[in-house]
Amino acid sequence: MSTITAIFEPSADGTLHLPVPAAWRSLPIRVKAELEPVSQAVNSQANAGMKGFGCLRGKITMAADFDEPLEDFKDYM
Repeated sequence: MSTITAIFEPSADGTLHLPVPAAWRSLPIRVKAELEPVSQAVNSQANAGMKGFGCLRGKITMAADFDEPLEDFKDYM
């Protein structure tokens, strides 16, 4: 059994859509839900962990040829 906590924005028709892992898509799933409105303060606290130096370490990569001259600027070099 897996437990998830998620904040969903209701669709225009008032429904909530829950994405499920690919492995679960062919299985019956029991859902237990407790609905409560979430204030903006709680929503902003979810992103609070992404502040500070090194918070994106390992998530951003650069191409190996990043410093190579571009063909488009050959005339200017």
